[in-house]
Formats: sequence, structure tokens, C-alpha cells
Amino acid sequence: MEHQRFLETEYARLALTLHYPPSEKREDTYPLIVICHGFTGNRIGVDRLFVQAARSLSADGFLVVRFDYGGCGESTGDYGTGGMDRLVEETRSVLDYALRLEGVDLSRVTLLGHSLGGAAAVLTAAADKRVKRLVLWAPVAHPLADITRIIGPRAQRQALTHGETEYLGYALTERFIRSLSDAHPLQEARSIRGDVLVIHGSADEVIPSESAFLYQKAFWLRNDGSSDKEILLQADHSFTGTGVREQLFDATSAWLRRVDPRSAEWNHWII
Repeated sequence: MEHQRFLETEYARLALTLHYPPSEKREDTYPLIVICHGFTGNRIGVDRLFVQAARSLSADGFLVVRFDYGGCGESTGDYGTGGMDRLVEETRSVLDYALRLEGVDLSRVTLLGHSLGGAAAVLTAAADKRVKRLVLWAPVAHPLADITRIIGPRAQRQALTHGETEYLGYALTERFIRSLSDAHPLQEARSIRGDVLVIHGSADEVIPSESAFLYQKAFWLRNDGSSDKEILLQADHSFTGTGVREQLFDATSAWLRRVDPRSAEWNHWII
């Protein structure tokens, strides 16, 4: 069951899609997943990645919320003006909304971030203890370097010297670029409690798969929470292909079930 919603925030009206589990998969309370899309993306995703992900995960019993950041997809606002702090703020606003939905289990709240959305998810989790688990798909590890590689150094210089540059119809401001240099998700990762899964494709030409190893190392330095990593062979940045996406969705769902606190309590009771 899917529902379209709009969420009013200070800077934009955000478009959301809610995916409820089928009746036979419903529990007394739902584990929640909020999907954070990447740079200049939207809640549909390349080749419908996030639509397929949400439908697959909801079919496995999760309540999934996917949304468009301000200025992306069907949301109002200007994407390139606010920077990383705005992405974190909007993610927290969606969490506020999702956690008020009837039946959401506050102990089973997951942020799933792809690409730059992965970095935004890390920064959000570091600032918001309501996030209990993280799933990162091909996450950006170095926001300034990774996004500059995408838009090109010339565009970056133009934004810094002239206040703005255009990329694929998006106006990226000096503030947006400088916010990337101020964002350090690998450092913030060390302050996050809870379990983390990182999945990356070995053939990713947008964000190198080395990012997954950097994140796992950062999460290993914590005092609390597990850190797991999977490298999908021949998978690209958008995890193109039916077989690859089945691996991606199955690995994500299986991991979430394995680290589910209810499963842990049940196993402990058996022991």
C-alpha cells in the first residue's frame, strides 16, 4: 500500500511516498526505513532504484518512506542554496513526520542513504539519536572531492569566485560548495552508535568502492555497534541490472532482520 504525501518545512514543501507492508507482513509495530537520495537526485532514483527498493523492503515487512530533498523531484525549494546542513535538517524533518505515523517502532529506525544521501544519513545519525541503524549504498566519503569530481573543478571554481554555477539545470551556490568542504562524515561516523551496513559496487565509476572500506574503518573505531560491508561484483553506482538489485535488496533486508533488536531478544531467550 503506497501513499503520496507533502511535508511543509521552513524552506520547502517536501514530496514523500509511504510504502506500508502487505497485510500478511504487518506486525504490532513497524520497523521504519527512510531513504535519502543522492546529489541532484530524487525519490524515484536512476532506473527507479528507490521505487524498487521501497517496494521490495515493504514487501519484507518494513514501513518505507522515500522523499525528495528541497529543489529535487516534486519538492519545492532550491537544492543548491542550502548545503549539507539543509540536507540534514530536511532529513530530520522527514524523521519527525515518519516517527509520528501510527505503529512505528522507535527502536527500529533506519536511515538508508545512497551516494551523497549516504553522507547526509551519516551526518543526520550523528546529530539525531533517534536513528538506530544505518544502511549506506555507495556512500560519498569526501563530499567536496567527490562532488567536485562529478561537476568538474571548473564548475567548483566558478561557484567559489562568482557565487554560483550551473550543473544539469541546478544552481549550485558558493554556500553549497563550501558546505561540502565543512562536512566530514568519516569523522562524524565515530560518534554514531548502532549497527551499520555499507554496500558498494566494485565497478562504481562515480564514487570509488574504496569509500566502503574507509567507512568501515571509521565505524570500527567506535565503542558501540557493529559494522558490516559488502562489495557487489561488477555493480555500478546505481546498481544497474535485475540480478544486482536483487542482491542489493536481499542483502539489505537480511542484514536488517539479523540486527533487529527483536530477533536479538528472541535468540537470547532461546539461549
